[in-house]
Amino acid sequence: MVDRDKKKLQKKASILIEALPYLKKYAGDIFVVKYGGHAMGEPELALQFAEDITLLKQVGIHPVIIHGGGPQIGRMLERLEIKSEFIDGLRVTNKTTVEIAEMVLCGNICKSIVADIQMAGGRAIGLSGKDDGLVTATKVARTQIDPTSNIEKAIDLGFVGEPTAVNPTLLLQTIEAGVIPVISPIAAGTDGHTYNINADTMAGAIAGALKARRFFLLTDVPGVLNKDGEMLTELDHAEIETLKADGTISGGMLPKVDTCLKAAEQGVNGAVILDGRVKHAVLLEIFTESGAGTLIRV
Repeated sequence: MVDRDKKKLQKKASILIEALPYLKKYAGDIFVVKYGGHAMGEPELALQFAEDITLLKQVGIHPVIIHGGGPQIGRMLERLEIKSEFIDGLRVTNKTTVEIAEMVLCGNICKSIVADIQMAGGRAIGLSGKDDGLVTATKVARTQIDPTSNIEKAIDLGFVGEPTAVNPTLLLQTIEAGVIPVISPIAAGTDGHTYNINADTMAGAIAGALKARRFFLLTDVPGVLNKDGEMLTELDHAEIETLKADGTISGGMLPKVDTCLKAAEQGVNGAVILDGRVKHAVLLEIFTESGAGTLIRV
């Protein structure tokens, strides 16, 4: 064996040795992963994600996946020549639009992720918030300031919901059976209507209900950055409030941080914002000392 081959093998052995304490630490724990963005849209990254999730299950960790799909819904609406409007980042969703969203999320994206996991050697099942009453939704209530009158008015987003109750029984049974749940952010309300839910919000609620060891929110940014563009590796509630006040955390990062913080307050041991565009991002976060994202605790 040439020296080059020996060095490769030694490097692989070193990686396994570094990962071993973490394998022991997390054995039997539940990890909830919100999957979306470019990581879901690029075939190579999608396959690597499926392989990583399958590996977690095979080493005794129990992953639960909640996926997004806003861009895919948008493309389908364009194909069908249906116009959509956004208010405060949320798509106004009428009855036709929510039916299309359910079709895309549950019938296309979810089944594709399930197929990728099974191709990687794992077992997976596609679910939505509707299955066994997993998630109960309530219509989102939003207000907006009228620029002409400066009066706050209620706005109607249609069938856009937020999770108000989570029943994790089905998920726990699925996990016990050795199967990886893949969940679409669609749920029924007590009024009998179907609601489309923001995937980040739904994932955080499910992580809290399961009291997950970790909640991973995959995004298209490296994590929470300071004013110099450097990633902050760990934050608590007080530090987050300070960073919000000085504008360091702003824009689209605000709801993501709030979702992670809420999950932590509901019993999740730690929530992590990390870049899903990085190959094996989840594995790097949990099996290396340096991690790969921003860990948020209460």
